Amino acid sequence: MSEVLHIEADLLDDGSFMNDRQREYFRKKLLAWKSEILRESRETLAALANDNSNLADLADRASSETDRAIELRARDRQRKLISKIDAALERIDDGSYGYCEETGEPISLKRLDARPIATMSLEAQERHERREKVYRDE
Repeated sequence: MSEVLHIEADLLDDGSFMNDRQREYFRKKLLAWKSEILRESRETLAALANDNSNLADLADRASSETDRAIELRARDRQRKLISKIDAALERIDDGSYGYCEETGEPISLKRLDARPIATMSLEAQERHERREKVYRDE
């Protein structure tokens, strides 16, 4: 049985949505995720710094540049992810973590375990995505 199921069993035992043990579980999960992203970023930067791009063949050089561009875009997405992780950690500190920013209702612990940076309940997220799709299709 995973730790989140044990945590979910504790849900509302004291009349509140998220207890100290649950908050600490998510804090550790977010910090571990952030640490992993930062480690991967350091490895990528070291690899890019050591990469000798003086390839004679134009096709090899183009392939190498494409690989570098893809890697840099991935790192940029991860940089944005770190800011979302930091925002989630701030919400844990201020007591608003786990509550939907749209409805104010609690976000399910299973959703938070799968996506600890979630800011909306599954239902609110689905409504949001449907609205986005409608605007994109117009």
